[in-house]
Amino acid sequence: MSTNEAAHSELLPPKQRGSMRELAMVALPMVLSMSFDTIMTFVDRFFLSRLGSEYMNAALAGGNSQMVLMTFFTGLMSYSTALVAQNLGAGKRDRCASVLTQTLILGVFSYPLILFLRPAAYLLFDISGIDSRQLAPQIAYFDILIYGSIITLFRHSLGCFFSGIGETRIVMVASFAGMFVNVILNYLLIFGNFGFPALGIEGAAIGTLAGGFAALLILVFRYLCRDIHERFQTKSLKNWHLRLDVIKTLVRKGSSSGMEMVLNMFAFQCMILLFHGQGLSVATAATIMFSWDMVAYVPLIGLEIAVMSLVGRYAGAKDRYSANRTTRSAIKLGWIFSVCALVAFVGFPGVLADVFKPDTPDLFFGEARPLAVFMIRLAAVYVMINTVMVVFAGALRGVGDTFWVMIAMATISWFSVFSLWLSLYVFDLGAKAGWCVLVGLTFLAPIVLFRRWHSGKSFVLFEKTETQPH
Repeated sequence: MSTNEAAHSELLPPKQRGSMRELAMVALPMVLSMSFDTIMTFVDRFFLSRLGSEYMNAALAGGNSQMVLMTFFTGLMSYSTALVAQNLGAGKRDRCASVLTQTLILGVFSYPLILFLRPAAYLLFDISGIDSRQLAPQIAYFDILIYGSIITLFRHSLGCFFSGIGETRIVMVASFAGMFVNVILNYLLIFGNFGFPALGIEGAAIGTLAGGFAALLILVFRYLCRDIHERFQTKSLKNWHLRLDVIKTLVRKGSSSGMEMVLNMFAFQCMILLFHGQGLSVATAATIMFSWDMVAYVPLIGLEIAVMSLVGRYAGAKDRYSANRTTRSAIKLGWIFSVCALVAFVGFPGVLADVFKPDTPDLFFGEARPLAVFMIRLAAVYVMINTVMVVFAGALRGVGDTFWVMIAMATISWFSVFSLWLSLYVFDLGAKAGWCVLVGLTFLAPIVLFRRWHSGKSFVLFEKTETQPH
């Protein structure tokens, strides 16, 4: 079979390429997968809120600190999704498994570097002015998660492979299994139910790692199945060797994505800590807001991954029309999902805030609730516009325009951090004004990314530099 014939065999008929139907087949499992992952972290905070607001706040800040230290490496590895998709679209299926091997190798070398960066997180905790009642459990939660980060790295690598080949259902199944294990262990280990030790926030961290490990096992089992081997030669020794050319491509293209993710995640963490430095009441309101914000936003990352996979596949096949059609279909699909969050944020902010009400009367929650209601209701302003941002970010990454995306997104994120710092700590305008500033700035990224994609420059660059994907 020729390269063009092989590429064609991996694509749908022209009329179906980039359609809502095709996108839904790839995106819905990924959206559900990201939803299950969101539930894992949400349940941590929900259960911990029963113990007190400071434990819930600690889980948010500690968990995000672990993600900050990992995001450069997971972002670097994330480009393997586009690279696998490009090889698949170009009819070079045997190279897809080799891409995964190189991604796993990057994960092995990333783990000790992540552990080496732990003191940086402690330093950030110290200078942020967090209340001591929150700081101790925050460090305990962070420490357990950071030592278990190798599980996340391996799971992420396999998830990227399956996303790249469009088999996103297995990623969804793995995420569901991880969520199920996490919820059960949280219930047992946080509160000490059914004779288990009551470990509190440490039990939440252990449950999270156990859930991630369960998801990893399912992905490994699927990767070693016979049909996957027949399509991609996953058990062939030639695909388990070190390939410096693939490593170089991942580093060259993925480093921009990795740097973008770490800059954006670090910016998000700084926003959290800026609010948390305003006292436990403001910290509690911000934690409630960001927890619901993640419920609305994180599933859209599944849509972004699906867009990156399909656009990368069509870029490899040099089908620009289908790539553009995919972005239009993705916006429609994203808006259908976002309407639900919009209705909840506008109509029921008080109910959403009360989900995190402690079992024992908590002064901090009582003071935080009015601010949390205000922040949730105002967040409805940008819920649907986020869809535009993730769709065009995924499309640009799919054709390898990662450096430009990094510069644009990092600039906007850090401008937002600076604006929030001015509002809270220089002009002392209060948390409400600071949140209004952040909400207003969320409109910048979708506009900038939309204009870049429709300029056509990204696809032209891809055709010049990636006509023979590795």
